[in-house]
Amino acid sequence: MTQRKGVRAAAALAAAALAVSGCGATDDESAVGAPAPHPEAFDGAGPVFEHYGVNPEVDTVDDNQSTFAVDVDTGSYTVTRGYLDSGLLPDPDSVRTEEFVNYFDQEYAAPESGLGIHLDGTTAPFRGGSDQRLIRVGLQAPVVDDEDRRPVNLTVIVDVSGSMQGHNLEMVQAGLSRLLDNLGPDDAVAIVTFSSDADLLLEMTPMTQQTPIRDAVAALTPQGMTNLEAGLRLGYEHAEANLRSDGTNRVVLLSDGEANEGQTDPQQLAEQIAQAAGDTTLVVIGVGRQTYNEVVLEQFANQGNGFYAYLDTVREAERLFGHDLTGTLQVMARDARVQVSFDPAAVSRFRLLGFENRQLDHDQFDDDTVDGGEVGAGHNVTALYEVTVPEGGLASDAELATVAVRWLDPDSGEPAEATATITAGDLTDSYAEAPPRLRQSILVAAFAEVLRGAPWGEAVSLAQLADNAAVLTRDLPGDDKVEEFAELVQTAADLAG
Repeated sequence: MTQRKGVRAAAALAAAALAVSGCGATDDESAVGAPAPHPEAFDGAGPVFEHYGVNPEVDTVDDNQSTFAVDVDTGSYTVTRGYLDSGLLPDPDSVRTEEFVNYFDQEYAAPESGLGIHLDGTTAPFRGGSDQRLIRVGLQAPVVDDEDRRPVNLTVIVDVSGSMQGHNLEMVQAGLSRLLDNLGPDDAVAIVTFSSDADLLLEMTPMTQQTPIRDAVAALTPQGMTNLEAGLRLGYEHAEANLRSDGTNRVVLLSDGEANEGQTDPQQLAEQIAQAAGDTTLVVIGVGRQTYNEVVLEQFANQGNGFYAYLDTVREAERLFGHDLTGTLQVMARDARVQVSFDPAAVSRFRLLGFENRQLDHDQFDDDTVDGGEVGAGHNVTALYEVTVPEGGLASDAELATVAVRWLDPDSGEPAEATATITAGDLTDSYAEAPPRLRQSILVAAFAEVLRGAPWGEAVSLAQLADNAAVLTRDLPGDDKVEEFAELVQTAADLAG
């Protein structure tokens, strides 16, 4: 794996042989190239991303299982949106398919407890072969109403170094203000800031005393260097000193990920977080772009038993802090892992779209010491598999795969599992007949695949995706995320030529 700095043009975007909606061949598409990046758009060394590669197709006679850690991160999608809104195609290394898909609502039925499994699928619209199918594996956590959730102690660690000045800090303050609007009287908030050193700006304060909390948010001022280590140490120390046995304990880190004082080695910092985490979950919110280090922030979220998101606009800050964060404050499953076992008699090959940096060995599925993903109340996770079935199809009762999910109960620490099986009859006969949310997942994944140069990017064009995304907006009226998605795909198509 290699780290790459700065923006580079996306790999050549291949033309389509197939249209998404009808899956019919077209002859008038030709390969197009991505526009050159604009270096003047970046004041610093540029953002840092990690290249994780692309999952290969696997023959089930060699290995019929796929095992990965659950991931509820969404940061990659909003990073891409920030690029496109600035008139640039994203760095392909910044694009992760699963984070694109997981940004969107799925409308899975919520279970009463544990994690529910949703399975469906359809034909694979980009490959052309009659033997290609697409399987969607969805996980859904229970929804907990605000009045029913446990009280929370939030320790907010805010980067106030010089690189956070201007729009970055404006987004942070807007998000925190919206967060306070949605907390209850039984919740409490502490604020730690860091620049060249760390400071306890506000000790753990109950929400019944809102004035000093809001004053502290308004007083945030950027200055100095970035001693990320000092901020993390002080933040976790204060969270530990104020652990709430009858509620949820969470640390929220807001930073661009640039560390230039104290311990600056990302791996060392991530290990420190893993040691300090305990029962305290970490939410990492990335901001900025000129000095943005996504590799550091995503590692932190993984080690801190939490999730990673990215702010590109004030609107996203208000949405994230007002809905996603407050709605998922209560952890419903810890160290969640998924294992999909394909029947070689029904599936000859498979490819998992995304989750390249969350792969596990198969025997790690049952090992409860292995780090998995934390799933909060209301969270859903979606994984997509492209599979090859026998020519001529299968009987409707033919089993394609069995899906197992394993997690630890957040209260007892005891392991729990759920399983479900998908048959050929669970798949619709065509993409056009598939439910709107399934078509949404396919189009969003295809968008990511094109931008990152993955296999689907060789079979569909951005222009075709834009046409089909426009149709999707009519099938999902009133969904702001879907409407914005259609606009972003069209922007990317225009930038690509």
